[in-house]
Order: sequence, then C-alpha cells, then structure tokens
Amino acid sequence: MRKHYLDNIRWVTVLLVLVYHVFYLFNGVGVLGGIGSFSKVQYQDAMLYFVYPWFMVLLFLIAGISSRYALEHRSHKQFMKDRTVKLLVPSTLGLFVFQWMVGYFNIKIGGAWNTIPAFIRYPIMAISGIGPLWFIQMLWVFALLLVLIREIDSNDNFYMLCGKCNLFVILLLFLPLWGASQILNMPVITTYRFGIYFAAFLIGYFIFSHDRIQNKVQKIHLPMLMIAVVMGIAYTVYYFGQNYTANACLKSIFTNAYLWIAILAILGCGKAWFNKISKFAAYMTKSSFGIYIVHYLVVLASCYFLKFHTVLPAFAIYLIAIFSVLVISPVLYELLKRIPILRYLILGIQKKKIKEQ
Repeated sequence: MRKHYLDNIRWVTVLLVLVYHVFYLFNGVGVLGGIGSFSKVQYQDAMLYFVYPWFMVLLFLIAGISSRYALEHRSHKQFMKDRTVKLLVPSTLGLFVFQWMVGYFNIKIGGAWNTIPAFIRYPIMAISGIGPLWFIQMLWVFALLLVLIREIDSNDNFYMLCGKCNLFVILLLFLPLWGASQILNMPVITTYRFGIYFAAFLIGYFIFSHDRIQNKVQKIHLPMLMIAVVMGIAYTVYYFGQNYTANACLKSIFTNAYLWIAILAILGCGKAWFNKISKFAAYMTKSSFGIYIVHYLVVLASCYFLKFHTVLPAFAIYLIAIFSVLVISPVLYELLKRIPILRYLILGIQKKKIKEQ
C-alpha cells in the first residue's frame, strides 16, 4: 500500500523550498547568492534559520525510503535508467535548454555580466544556472552508490538488521548525522554537503523504509513536535544574525540535534495525521518534482524585478514574490510538460510518463 503521508511530506516540503527561496534571496545576513536585503536587521529572516537545518536533509531521507520501495519492483539496470532520465538529464542537458536563464540572472545579480566576454556567456550562464538542481545531481550520485552497496549486501542482511532498531537508537541517529556533517563538504558552495546528505539517504533506505520503524516514530509524534518547536525557536534566537550556511553553524551538534528532532516530528505527525489523499495532493505528488525544477527561474526573475524596478514596500514585495512563485511555477511546469523534447530535456519526462499523467 502506498504511503501517502510520505508523498504529502515531500510535496509540502517542496512548496516550503519555494517560499524559502524568496526569503533567501532577500536575506540580510550575507548568505551567498542573495540579491540584497531591505534593512540591516530583518526579523523575517528567522524563517530561514527555522527551516534550513532540516528541510533538505528530510528530502534526502525520504528519497532513500522511496529508493528502497522502487527497488522492490525494479532491477538495478531499470532503476538507474529511470533515475538517469529523471535526475541526470534535467541537471545536465537541461542547463543548456532552460536553466541558462537562471544563470543569466545569477550573473547579472553578481555584477559580473560586463566582465565576461560575449562569446562565452552562454556556456557560463548554463553552468551557473544549476541553482537548486544540485539536489537532483546528488540524488543521481547517491542512486548509483546505492546500487553498488546493494551488490555487496545482496542478501539484505544489513537491511534486516537495521529494521530491528529500537527507539533509543532512532533518537541517537543524530550522532552519525553530526559526524557526517563534518566531512565531504564542498568549499564555498555549501549546498553540496555529500556527507550528511548521503548519510540521511542511507538512513532512509536502510532504517526508515521499515514499517516497524515508521510506527515507532508515529508513537512519539506529539512529544517530538513540542520539542522540535522549542528547539527551533531556541536555535533561531541563538544563531540569528549569523550566516546560517557557514560551517560553524552547520557542523555544530546543536544544528544536527535540532534537525533530527524536527525530522522525527514531521515523519511522526505526517503518519499520524496526513496519511490520506485528495485530488490536490494527488496532483502535487505527481507534479512537485517538475515544479521544483522550474521554480528558481520564476523566483529569481520575480524578486529581481520587484527589488530593482519597483518602489513597493518590502512587505508587498515578499507577498507578490511568494504568490508569483507558487502560482507561476506550476503553470510553467504544465506548459513545458506538454512540449515534446523540452519535457524530456528540462523535466526528465519520457513520452510514456506524460501519458500516465
């Protein structure tokens, strides 16, 4: 039986990413890639501190769970073929077809447009247009590594052992995440945190794909929710004003303890309250991936023009930008998925998949 609550958590988190990027682009703490703040101290930046530690770790963990379920019905060859089309094609070929426009805004905002010779602007725009597609690039790498791991553990011995974890072990999983956060981090581009994201992916695959583990987490959803809210507020107050993407913050035990409690709270509450389906949820389950791929162009263009070509107050700019990304991104996705070739190169949708939708 399909676990609808995992689908619901995934697409809600994607929507959260869309909103997050509006606040991120206007951040006032100097995080790389922003387009400028409205004031020296912006209390709305608290949203960034509250969600950043856990939301991408959560998506990688759910991706690990989903990979386990997918491999129960697919061969390794078919699994990698599907993942290559869905993940690798949009994050490589798609850069030259669509994401170069993201690169255009990145270069303009960074003030480097006039320093780049015209004849190499297009490839540089394409490469600098990766944006949030780092997520699906890493997922493809993790899928490949997972196949290699499965070849070693072909009898599922380690998988079955992980299914026996008790609640104490589950709570202490923040420790391996904390350890993983110390390693395999790309310099400057802090989004490529291979250590912690791969650890979360494997924890999802080996541990949280077991029904027994999911049921244990559901039983503690209320205390985890209360602790997560308290920790989130304390975390935000403690780090507010600092660069929340800096190593000093991301590698701290406080960060990793908070993110793990938050993830347990979300998984537990999701299973307890949101294991159901509706027409809208079914649509978002199918479409959130494509919306994620196209949204950054929308949010960049909206925030850029609102910030530099209007005299609207900050409050109005935030509202219009959030409304724009939440409305225009699905419209753009629906348009692109109906255009042959483009839907394959940009969204990783094969012809047979579009018929299913």
